[in-house]
Amino acid sequence: MRVAAHATCQLNGALIRVALLQRSTRTAPEARTGSNIRRCTYRRLIAVQRKPDVLYDVECLYPDRLVPIPLGDLETARPICNGCTAQHIFRPDED
Repeated sequence: MRVAAHATCQLNGALIRVALLQRSTRTAPEARTGSNIRRCTYRRLIAVQRKPDVLYDVECLYPDRLVPIPLGDLETARPICNGCTAQHIFRPDED
């Protein structure tokens, strides 16, 4: 979001300047390859490389969030995560 303008208002006797935000017209990023990976509350993504392309390692923290299970990169983890049958670990909009 970009700052479009400012407004001045009074809060507890003090004048404050508030930024009025303007929504960006950019679209959401598209998936790079293949189908999307289901959004899980137990998955940890670790950025291994930032440039020239972002590369992530994926770890599964199910069931107790104490011992991570390495799943490899996103492409390797996608079929494992999408095939998971554990109950109530995916975000509500994924079930």
